[in-house]
Amino acid sequence: MIPVESNRTTIPEVLRIRASEVPNRPFVTCGSEERTYGEMESRAEAVARGFFAAGVVPGETVGIILPNRIEMLDCFFSLAKLGAIQVPLNVYLKGEFLRHQLLDSSVSTLVVDQAGLETVRPLLGELPSLQRLVVLDESHPKVDEPVVCLRYDDVVKSGVSRPELQSIPSDVVSVLYTSGTTGMPKGCICTHGYYIQTGIGYQKFFEPNSDDILLTVLPLYHMGGQGNALMFTLLSGVSVVFEPEFSASQFINRARDEKATLLFGPGMIATAVLATASSDGDRNHAIRSAALGPLSPPLQLAFEDRFGVAMNSELFGQTECTPVTLNSGSNPRRRDSLGRAAPWIEIRIVDDHDVEVASGVAGELVVRSLIPDGMFSGYWNNPDATVSAQRNLWHHTGDLGRVDGDGYLHFVDRKKDAIRRRGENVSSLELETAIRQIDGVADVAVHGVPSSMTEEEIKVCLVLTDASSITPKILFDRFAVDLPYFAVPRYVEVLPSLPRNSMGRVTKHELRERGLTLDTWDFQEMGLSVDRQDRRASQGAK
Repeated sequence: MIPVESNRTTIPEVLRIRASEVPNRPFVTCGSEERTYGEMESRAEAVARGFFAAGVVPGETVGIILPNRIEMLDCFFSLAKLGAIQVPLNVYLKGEFLRHQLLDSSVSTLVVDQAGLETVRPLLGELPSLQRLVVLDESHPKVDEPVVCLRYDDVVKSGVSRPELQSIPSDVVSVLYTSGTTGMPKGCICTHGYYIQTGIGYQKFFEPNSDDILLTVLPLYHMGGQGNALMFTLLSGVSVVFEPEFSASQFINRARDEKATLLFGPGMIATAVLATASSDGDRNHAIRSAALGPLSPPLQLAFEDRFGVAMNSELFGQTECTPVTLNSGSNPRRRDSLGRAAPWIEIRIVDDHDVEVASGVAGELVVRSLIPDGMFSGYWNNPDATVSAQRNLWHHTGDLGRVDGDGYLHFVDRKKDAIRRRGENVSSLELETAIRQIDGVADVAVHGVPSSMTEEEIKVCLVLTDASSITPKILFDRFAVDLPYFAVPRYVEVLPSLPRNSMGRVTKHELRERGLTLDTWDFQEMGLSVDRQDRRASQGAK
């Protein structure tokens, strides 16, 4: 098998090579659907021709609202072949959250399933660039003019010959939205070269065998799924199973059923699985290594002891640059660290003036690539944000850390005002903007509070109008309708006013120090919650 050791190539070229070398080897599995390398190459070409026949041309942005299913992968590879720019959108977005990303990316085409169609339907009149909808799972999908509505199956079958496109590594593959800052979500521009380099990095991390099978619950609308997991698999010529949903009680059983040798995902998976009852089947599997993080050293050891697998959580990255740091499995473990800088990445820890601090001192983590296309290429349609994030020639991650004398990175805190919850970054500003639309809300501030699940819970501090009659149930019901499931707060406290500084800015550190008071509503204790199974029910999912 031809190794991929340089990112001076493109995704379609690597897929073509793998399909030629190992056409019958299983490549990707989603649910009950599977594609070999040869089948994926053929299917991607057919779908690319279908999109071209429908009017999609190189350089256009194509939005995708699909969960982990095989068509998501067909779209990924076909649009890369066609030269269109994919914009995968979180399937849980709705309302203002979804409207912003659709308007910002100016999608000409939108691929949706039945639930996605119902979610986007109220917004169609506000998307001037949208020309066509391509719908899965609907026999006769209908929307108002002037948007053309097509069945996905019809598009795939309607393919004609298309012009051959000679892509280069710096061509844009996707725009991936991240809510990792205080502002509205920004679209990260990701090129062929960046995707390939991501796969190379995770090869160094996993050190794969030729017969490895990776099992992951990472969503394909995030870089973790379509970049880290998918590109690692493609470049290694191994197999990957993308789970449509995560079940803590069935996760090890699923790994056993799929003969998985590698596990990959957020640390909350390990925490949830460890919370299930032990069984005689805990070590009845083929798993040799698990990359689940961030995860505390005691929990890493507990997972290893119970399931008999090597645990490696020494890895750090974000949509803009992944991996930033890593520690390969064959190296000695440094369980309290996030590994050392990837070979093509330079890292520094700096103070508020961008001056490098001494070893062991905490500061902001800044990074830069030593090779072309080693990380993202800026923010879509937002040059000011690009310049701000990359000031002084370094990308500012917004995360606080320290580097020890051996070069290992240790995470300290988030400098940016974002909350990490249920595997998603929740922008405080975006959530506050949405909550302000609720009648009776005069002022709002959002911040994170510690959670037992390794991430955070969301607390909302509210100031209500004099005439407000908001009760916990009324407020929760509005949250459940208006917000993505992962952004629905757990805690709410009603205050007479919010603390502000002389510039009028809310001093959130005071709210964080206040924490959970006796007057704080806990929706979970009240029996009010929204989980993943409910997340699209109100949108028409079957």
